Amino acid sequence: MTQLIPAIDLIDGQCVRLSKGDYNQKVVYSSCPRQVAQCFVSAGYRRVHVVDLDGARLGHVVNTEALKAICGIEGIEVDFGGGIRTDDDMQTAFECGVRWVTVGSTAVTEPELFRRWIARYGAGRFILGADVKDGCIAIKGWKEDSGLSLSAFLQTYRALGITKVLCTNIQRDGMMQGPDTDLYRQILDQFPDMELIASGGVSSMADIARLTKARVPAVVVGKAIYEGSISVPGLLLSGQQCSSSLAKRIIPCLDVKDGQTVKGTHFKHLREAGDPVALGKAYSEAGADELVFLDITATHEGRKTFTQVVSRVAEELSIPFTVGGGISELADVERLLTAGADKVSVNSAALRRPELISQIARRFGSQVVVCAIDAREVAPGEWRCYVNGGRVPTEHDLFEWAREAADRGTGEILFTSMDHDGTQRGYANEALARLSDELPIPVIASGGAGTMKDFLDAFTLGKADAALAASVFHFGQIAIPALKQYLYESGVNVRR
Repeated sequence: MTQLIPAIDLIDGQCVRLSKGDYNQKVVYSSCPRQVAQCFVSAGYRRVHVVDLDGARLGHVVNTEALKAICGIEGIEVDFGGGIRTDDDMQTAFECGVRWVTVGSTAVTEPELFRRWIARYGAGRFILGADVKDGCIAIKGWKEDSGLSLSAFLQTYRALGITKVLCTNIQRDGMMQGPDTDLYRQILDQFPDMELIASGGVSSMADIARLTKARVPAVVVGKAIYEGSISVPGLLLSGQQCSSSLAKRIIPCLDVKDGQTVKGTHFKHLREAGDPVALGKAYSEAGADELVFLDITATHEGRKTFTQVVSRVAEELSIPFTVGGGISELADVERLLTAGADKVSVNSAALRRPELISQIARRFGSQVVVCAIDAREVAPGEWRCYVNGGRVPTEHDLFEWAREAADRGTGEILFTSMDHDGTQRGYANEALARLSDELPIPVIASGGAGTMKDFLDAFTLGKADAALAASVFHFGQIAIPALKQYLYESGVNVRR
């Protein structure tokens, strides 16, 4: 699995993102980069990529205080670049506590200086920054074309012992249009022993899965995290394009049985709703924020999720893709991520063996694991969890189990009210609001959507971070573009 390295770009001590390196297209996401970095560490990441954009533009390191604050977090490793032009800049970076320094423009414009740094600090302390446009290296904050080919650039410094390279296609950076896998394959074919870090264009975990298939060892991700396309638990941001919370998500759900999408009421009386591949493609094109695929009888029948169907659906999607059903061990997670899933949903196996959540979070990151909880209200305000697709009751309390799952490292809670499922009478908003208030991670509402107002209530009364539905989408009762327009006009922050 390709390692995900979160990016923190600094301007005036703030966490920002640019598009295509254009300083006029700046979005401020946080005034406290250290807090952002701490969220990454709390979510299971141990490395961040920090860029001093002021330094890149002005030609010397500027944001030293923010850099020191990030490096001071326990358990974090920082690679840093931007504005390193002199011996003093280099010394400042290492004194701040960075593990690696990324050198780009200076390696082109002052090769003798870079060679001296390599001799002084060792090649292992450096990452070669290759910012690429049309096959050539761009320098000075991406403002100038050096005329030097990427291949020649890499050959020169590979001969001097540099093994790490951070390659950014600057035409894709910040655009969330997918990574340049062809470029990365070319680099790996020509330099198979280099430790390649990809950068630019990543929009979802599906993109990271594509990089994994292309054998790319690591990828730096920025905007996809800050815009919420890749979830990081506990990361709260503010900025000129963000409200007090991240955008609310609309998530169609494909309940699949025997290779066909089905839907019932109270988890019973199933009827066919169509081909999951065609439905997934249609929802992706209609503007859904994510897609959930649940093999609803996998656990009950004691088998694994249909990997081939997952692969076929993933090929048609450009949005994050969560898969659940029959997941009971790390090998299941590896198999589904390789097939194209961005996240996995665990339910019955996690209730029976809670350490499964911790194992997945440690191995793949919290952003990969979604804890699905199916529950019924057995008394006013008292909810009990069910397993095996809602067939078997347990003694687990909904709220206690959700808190334990969060403590163990799950990235999100997907709560389905079995009492509301398929009724189209609205979500269980009181239970949702309690979960949202008590948990430090996003909560996805499921069960009961029938009208656009039901979605609005889930976001306002239920305080949900996302709303999942099936019937109203499958059978044409609600169109996703119309729903998002309605929510937007009602004051809900949604992506359109």
